[in-house]
Amino acid sequence: MKMKSLQFYSPLNVKFEDVEIKEPKNGEVQVKIMAALTCGTDVKTYRRGHPVLIKKVPSGFGHEFAGVINKVGKDVAGFNIGDRVVAANSAPCGKCFFCKRGEYNLCENLEFLNGAYAEYINIPSSIVKRNLLKLPDDLSFEKAAFSEPLANVVHGIEKTGIKSGQTVGVVGLGPIGQMFVKLAKLKGARVIAAGRNPLKLKLAKEFGGADEIIDLTKYKNPEKIFIDFSEGKKGLDVAVECVGLPEIWERMFTFVRRGGVVHLFGGCKEGSSINIDTRRLHYDEIKVISIFHHTPLYFREALRLIAEGEVEVEKLITETMPLERAEEALIKHMNGRALKVLIKP
Repeated sequence: MKMKSLQFYSPLNVKFEDVEIKEPKNGEVQVKIMAALTCGTDVKTYRRGHPVLIKKVPSGFGHEFAGVINKVGKDVAGFNIGDRVVAANSAPCGKCFFCKRGEYNLCENLEFLNGAYAEYINIPSSIVKRNLLKLPDDLSFEKAAFSEPLANVVHGIEKTGIKSGQTVGVVGLGPIGQMFVKLAKLKGARVIAAGRNPLKLKLAKEFGGADEIIDLTKYKNPEKIFIDFSEGKKGLDVAVECVGLPEIWERMFTFVRRGGVVHLFGGCKEGSSINIDTRRLHYDEIKVISIFHHTPLYFREALRLIAEGEVEVEKLITETMPLERAEEALIKHMNGRALKVLIKP
């Protein structure tokens, strides 16, 4: 049998075509995809490929989805045909140097899952065992598909240690930045959201509940604006970068107070470097943190936040498209004309 799938051949060269539906191997389950989402990582993959996610071509891609189990391979326990599920896009091995230290996101054998822009997807046994979750009966597939990106932000928020009453600035208001705004508010922080896109600035208020909005197209020196909005005009307690550009990373250090935290969340292009004022870093005791990916713990917490309605992720969906328009959806996301596009096979 065959299915429809968006296949990656080379940067900016994808094809919507029929591919064989593979039978699930031992320990695997096959999921009929009911909802998939566009993501910044998938946009990067579309633009320039991805050495980890795309190891050979042609390849399916896309990794945020939820659906219904269609087939179950041998030796699968706890899951049955018809179960409504969401899967993370990776799973740690549980045995390597980093896993033994509880740093599951740094697992040396992290197995990634790709291929959500399709009708069906086979979930590897490692993910079935550690990162495949059943959905509450009243939770929609559309909302559940946000579990993976939200898990990254849950991880980032927890490791940053944001506390009630702090002033937090978030620069970059894509889906990740929007969720940082929301979770920082849930922690009781006063949040200042900064970006350039009118759609995203509006959402930072409506979805995230930001206390202040900074349109960066209007200010040559946003440092002054952040400092003016902070308590005692000392600077931010926490500054979170969600853009992934070295020049933005450098500027984040100018936004925080003495003893403040700079969280460099947006991943920059390989080989990038930045210059930091070492005097400021040392004598002002600036703490620097950078978080990658998620863990099974944070994936479960993300699903809970969505299921219990604490994070209304559906507000981030700006458009719905059928599977055959998945490339168009990626282009809209890439050009800033959509925040998240829901793709429905």
